[in-house]
Amino acid sequence: MVLNDTKWSAGPQSGRLPEPEKAMPPPLATASALHLLEETMNGSGLEGRARQRLTAIQGIFEQDLAYLEAELASVAEDGAYPGTAAAGHLVRVAGKRVRPLTLLLSAACFGAVTDPARELAVVAELVHSATLLHDDVIDDSPLRRGRPAARAVFGNAVSVLAGDLLLTHALDRTLRAAPDAMPDLLFTLRRLVDGEIVQLRGRVELDVSESAYFRVLEDKTASLFGWAARAGARAAGALAGEVEALGRFGERMGVAFQLVDDVLDYEGDTAEMGKSLLSDLGEGKVTLPLVLALAREPGLADGLARARAGDGDAALGLGKAVRRLHVCDDVRRRAEGETDRALAALGEVRAAPAREMLRALAIELTSRTS
Repeated sequence: MVLNDTKWSAGPQSGRLPEPEKAMPPPLATASALHLLEETMNGSGLEGRARQRLTAIQGIFEQDLAYLEAELASVAEDGAYPGTAAAGHLVRVAGKRVRPLTLLLSAACFGAVTDPARELAVVAELVHSATLLHDDVIDDSPLRRGRPAARAVFGNAVSVLAGDLLLTHALDRTLRAAPDAMPDLLFTLRRLVDGEIVQLRGRVELDVSESAYFRVLEDKTASLFGWAARAGARAAGALAGEVEALGRFGERMGVAFQLVDDVLDYEGDTAEMGKSLLSDLGEGKVTLPLVLALAREPGLADGLARARAGDGDAALGLGKAVRRLHVCDDVRRRAEGETDRALAALGEVRAAPAREMLRALAIELTSRTS
């Protein structure tokens, strides 16, 4: 893909013709896309525009994302059954694909999106999908993306092996397409594992400190966003300083993304919120809204202990306390602060339409309500 003032085009330079399950929106004309991004930059017209901003970006990268979907489906079929079935069960249900988009946009800041960058975008989603398959086993999760989790359909052992299958494909693809990205990827994988282990320790002794929460968030979520941004820039031949700046952008955007996700857990149906909170506490998870509520009202610790023991009413009471104390507003403000830090880092990157699209993406992730 080349992004300039007159022509934006996208598409794989090699590989299979994609047939994604879900059709992407048609590419946006340059003038329309730039107008939408100008509204984002000027702070006007933001209400109700978050989803439209993301759709605009997806539309510009239509063929690249279609290639991504085709490759994910192909990878999920490359192995032994039923590991392939469990892998396909997850990857065929498209999420936001934010990590691949981050990588593609980071590469596009410096010219055409090359084949190595496109392959690394697939790697980013393969790694993310592998962690989801593993997480659902660790957490005994019944659902993923609104449908039964792979572990609920195929069993825990198969789900773990399906995650391993996707990871081996990710490493192989990286080694073949962009071997210089491998050291950073291996370091990121270690961070992902460390974050999961720290979170798992909470099942034995729950730590309700902000430091413990942010340690898990930085390693489990932000690290892969940072890798995606660095990998895209590096594949495009960016200067070392710009690679580092985009890495900081990706990590801060990843933190903001997770903070908003944690807020959304408390803004849904009250009954479901209580059930979800009870499940989270049983898995040793305490997200920032509850951390702040406990700091503001230490007396809630009794309810926390009862909820940890399986008391559904206590969990529901904790959820109501989070809402009553309006701590979710504080968390959203922190997410906005993280986005500001991300955009400050992005400002160190050379001016380009793709850079403004990254700006729009970061703002969309902070302002979303679902």
